[in-house]
Amino acid sequence: MPHIVVLGAGVTGLSSAVRLQADGHIITIVARDFPAGSETIDAQSQINYTSPWGGAHNRLVPPTNASEEREHAMSLRTFAHMRAVHDRHPEAGVTFMKGVEYLEAPSEAYQALTEERATAQLGMQGFRRLGREELPRGVEWGCEYDTWCVNPMVYCGFLLRRFAIQGGKVLKREVRDPREIFSWKFEVGPVDTLVNASGNGFGDANMFITRGQTCLVANPCTATVTRQNADGSWTFCVPRNFDGGTIIGGTKEPDNWDPNPSLEVREALLRKFAATYPQILGPDGKFTVMKDIVGRRPTRKGGMRLESEIVGENKCIIHAYGLGGRGYELSWGVAEGVAQLLSEHLGSGSKL
Repeated sequence: MPHIVVLGAGVTGLSSAVRLQADGHIITIVARDFPAGSETIDAQSQINYTSPWGGAHNRLVPPTNASEEREHAMSLRTFAHMRAVHDRHPEAGVTFMKGVEYLEAPSEAYQALTEERATAQLGMQGFRRLGREELPRGVEWGCEYDTWCVNPMVYCGFLLRRFAIQGGKVLKREVRDPREIFSWKFEVGPVDTLVNASGNGFGDANMFITRGQTCLVANPCTATVTRQNADGSWTFCVPRNFDGGTIIGGTKEPDNWDPNPSLEVREALLRKFAATYPQILGPDGKFTVMKDIVGRRPTRKGGMRLESEIVGENKCIIHAYGLGGRGYELSWGVAEGVAQLLSEHLGSGSKL
């Protein structure tokens, strides 16, 4: 039986590892960082471990080109998987709720989005265009639809436990180059194929980080709400549930390596979201702030890298990284792609 090593224990690596187990492969996860509770994880030393800091929800993104069509198909695959996980494993940290979109300057793709296109062509559920009387001041277009959110700490921990109980092995180790893993000695035997789900690309010139600052508050919210402002900025909330609070965001700052949160930015994020969705405020009309969060989204020019590469003496690396802020949304679509690439390399059927 082939021994597959998955490099990286973020949502992409964990999803891929569990998916490959379903095909009967022997899997080891190698990573520097693994899921831990939000109360103890170190935001400074683990800032590059992106998954714990993600908003972790699924948003409507009408596709306008081939790359976006591919990502949309992956998001639908992930939606179906999250529904199944939610129904079978209530402890997994997945919650289904309404997603609300507000746009101040909607593009043609949004303006052309009808209920028929959303449901029949894009596979969305529960889609409804909002009436003008339902829109906040300054918003020109809005809709709601059925979607999901996860509590990242709970969900990633769930995936890791599922992986372990099904016989998966883990090794906590820092890696400088994926190719070095082929020379390591493992109890289960040599490495046949490596899945590079490390996020950072290891020297990929197309990779860059996108800094994001958000604020975690204790205020609950019954929907995940996103507002696209005319100036290109974003205002959003992502309920984590399972006693995980609600994320209020957020910034998108390419190539900004500053790890320190800004109090001024926090105040602006909270003020703008309260104006957009005042229902979130407590009885006293305030937010209960738990912590500021700064994360680094591993983003790639030209989109994600999902492909296989032969290195050395017929050693195969399957690359699965560079998803930016859409790691959770596309996770199970990417995992299926990894399984397909592995099947092609090994020349055997895969349960797709």
